[in-house]
Amino acid sequence: MRIVVACGFAAIAVIVAPTPGRAQEMQDIETYCMEDINRLCKGIEPGGGRILKCLKANTKAMSVGCAQALQKLKGKKPS
Repeated sequence: MRIVVACGFAAIAVIVAPTPGRAQEMQDIETYCMEDINRLCKGIEPGGGRILKCLKANTKAMSVGCAQALQKLKGKKPS
């Protein structure tokens, strides 16, 4: 189970290309979205944007915290 969480976060980290200015946003994703990834995207193989696509497809079922973390990240442009 832990491996899925780590892989899910790694997949998101690669997708959004973390930069020093995005460190807090990535921490928020890790904090608020891991349960949603495990619940909503169980069995989805990380990589190629599949985890992020799964989260986007399940926005109505995801937690408020995860939705806010993703929205906050979406609003920022890479540095």
